[in-house]
Amino acid sequence: MLILSPKQEWFGNIRGDILAGIVVALRVTTEFGKIEQGDPKDHFFKVISV
Repeated sequence: MLILSPKQEWFGNIRGDILAGIVVALRVTTEFGKIEQGDPKDHFFKVISV
């Protein structure tokens, strides 16, 4: 097992983490849109604010 410093552990893959967050936010937005039948932009801002 490789032991990393806290900085490397938290910020080692910042680009991948941001991309993953955007993908998840967009996916949750579409799910909320299917359930609530509303404007997708409103759902996107709800997801971002949470």
